[in-house]
Amino acid sequence: MARIVPLEDARTLPFWQRPVTLLFLMAIAMPLSFSTWSALLNNFVIEVGDFDGSDIGWLHTVREIPGFLAVGVIVVIMFMREQVLAMVALLMLGAATAVTAWFPSMGGILTITMLSSIGFHYYETVNQSLQLQWLPKNRAPQVLGQLVAAASAATLVAYVLIVMTWETLDLSYNFVYLASGGLTIIIVAYCILAFPQFEAPNPQVKKFVLRRRYWLYYLLQFMAGARRQIFVVFAGFMMVERFGFDVHEVTALYLINLIANMIFAPLMGHAVHRFGERNALVFEYIGLAAVFLAYGGIYWFGWGVVLAAVLYVLDHLFFALALALKTYFQKIADPGDIAPTAAVAFTINHIAAVFLPALLGYLWLQSPQLVFLMASGMALTSLGLALLIPRHPEPGRETILSRPLPAPAE
Repeated sequence: MARIVPLEDARTLPFWQRPVTLLFLMAIAMPLSFSTWSALLNNFVIEVGDFDGSDIGWLHTVREIPGFLAVGVIVVIMFMREQVLAMVALLMLGAATAVTAWFPSMGGILTITMLSSIGFHYYETVNQSLQLQWLPKNRAPQVLGQLVAAASAATLVAYVLIVMTWETLDLSYNFVYLASGGLTIIIVAYCILAFPQFEAPNPQVKKFVLRRRYWLYYLLQFMAGARRQIFVVFAGFMMVERFGFDVHEVTALYLINLIANMIFAPLMGHAVHRFGERNALVFEYIGLAAVFLAYGGIYWFGWGVVLAAVLYVLDHLFFALALALKTYFQKIADPGDIAPTAAVAFTINHIAAVFLPALLGYLWLQSPQLVFLMASGMALTSLGLALLIPRHPEPGRETILSRPLPAPAE
């Protein structure tokens, strides 16, 4: 049976056994599978599966169903510790990624995508909860930025290898998927063997939690999920469909994103700490609205591939500021609400994701620019919501509309 260590005692452990080290290893293990799968996906489904815009929309709808059902995490953690669930989910993601190329048909791709997505979304739900429980509030923005940078640095190695060897060594999809999924499995196996189970001081509520005072956080999560789907599904697909990017060219674009994340993600964490969640999110949403309008301009005005690539990188960087949404919730939440609310928020984040990719896939066939125009409108809606966040959010001061808590009786 695994050794259980209270969180306050973890500081006495060797550095390689501390909670923050485990968070960094998990942050490295996940994108080795997921980011490699994403980098190859558009080429794989077009070249092997003969997908069109509608097909890719359906694939991402299937991929997002487990995210919509992430609220099921609340049931699972009744019987399994969150840390154990994170390991199981990562193993599932790695294994499904490893065998992706073994099922090249439409049905096979959708099935493997569903399995890897269950692993990815359940891991992400629990990982967010563990981050907010294990990291102190005064250091959370900086450490979250460092976690993003660490994940980018680890994935950088994989992408460099793909860019340098895809054509020269004539690599296959099967080899790359097997290698990336296998590395995730190896790292997770080490985490299971090397780390004790950490016990946070605040027991988590193991039931469905939907609190009225978190309403702004829920709305921001819903809009973030809807808006992000357009980027995840159609921005990369555009690079392949419109500009004919090959695998090594798409991966090179991802490579630029990773380097930018390594440089800017820690700076973004410091910016959130210094300027506050409201200002960080306002900056993100203004930037995203402009980027999505420019995406539409590629179709309206025939702008070229260089601008499209620049927009893709900027788009990715703006999304990195989403860590401000995590720390906003950390500041307003009751400590015991973190795990159940993470699950509920993940489900809310994926409500639009279940129907939006398939629906917009049909619109894409008629007018890609309208898809990006809708995304810009979503970003502006999020901007209006972000302006309701106080400069210093806290319980009882979740929004600028919140009534102040009554003063305690003397």
